[in-house]
Amino acid sequence: MRAPRGPAAACCAGAAVLAALAALPRPGAAGEAGEAFVTSQSADVLSIVDLASLKLQAELKIGGKPAGIAMSPDGSKAYITAPEGKELVLVDAVRRQILRRLSVGKGPLGIAVNPVSGLVYVADWYDHKLSVVDADASRVLSEVAVGLSPSGVAVTPDGRLILTADRDSNAVSIIEADAVLRAGSVPVGERPFGVTIDAKGERAYTANVGSNDVSVIDIRRRMVVATVPVGRRPYAVALARGRAFVTDQYAGTVTVFDTKTFEAITAIPVGDYPEGAAADAEGRFVYVACWSADTLEKIDTDTLKVVGKADVADGPRAFGAFLR
Repeated sequence: MRAPRGPAAACCAGAAVLAALAALPRPGAAGEAGEAFVTSQSADVLSIVDLASLKLQAELKIGGKPAGIAMSPDGSKAYITAPEGKELVLVDAVRRQILRRLSVGKGPLGIAVNPVSGLVYVADWYDHKLSVVDADASRVLSEVAVGLSPSGVAVTPDGRLILTADRDSNAVSIIEADAVLRAGSVPVGERPFGVTIDAKGERAYTANVGSNDVSVIDIRRRMVVATVPVGRRPYAVALARGRAFVTDQYAGTVTVFDTKTFEAITAIPVGDYPEGAAADAEGRFVYVACWSADTLEKIDTDTLKVVGKADVADGPRAFGAFLR
């Protein structure tokens, strides 16, 4: 089993375009994801996959062991954290080229984009803070202290609240976006890593690496309303069609549970060491990056089976929102 790299290892214990096109296909019709932008940490590249054909379209050299990924609201840009390079890398998603690089803290890892303002939020694993970045202007606008070793970052659909999964505090911080103020903290399971907010902005789900479960948070009441057992070493949570899909790193499965009853539905076998997971806008498919298998795998949310795979570069992590 390949060991994770960079700051994210703690959860488990001038650009060169290699392939580029002048004119590239845009995402499909509304609600359809057209491409996956997969951070391949071991290979130091961004792997770009066409989701219709599940074929690798391009690889872009990033450097710095890329891990976190988020897309701009319009899908035209990708924002990537490079923990070992201590950088935020801004990529033109259409032309497949790096636009700029920005130094951000000591260990940038988790990342999210505000769907309203377009500001970028970067969690610093070592400095225990969240940076607010205007990526187009290459400026860090402000910072706010959060819990210890923040990993995943998520933003409510209205852009008002930011959540960080504070791994070594066993908690989730809630930050007011406008004031950049840490307004509260919610205790969750052991070693929360990924955090995902539902489409209504009502609940958040944390994948708790240490306790092998998912904490379900009522955001308004700032309390955990359910704890759901999953497979070994859960990493991330994707939500689709009233179900949660949880990547179980050590089990090589994706645990599925009902988000209303919290009852387990099944565990779907996938490639070795599944990590990043994301659902398309309609919830028809969930895509999972498998670190040791070097694959991006496609799960049908109706049949709950893997219906296709794409080979990607070495060590895919895809930690964040990686579909456009």
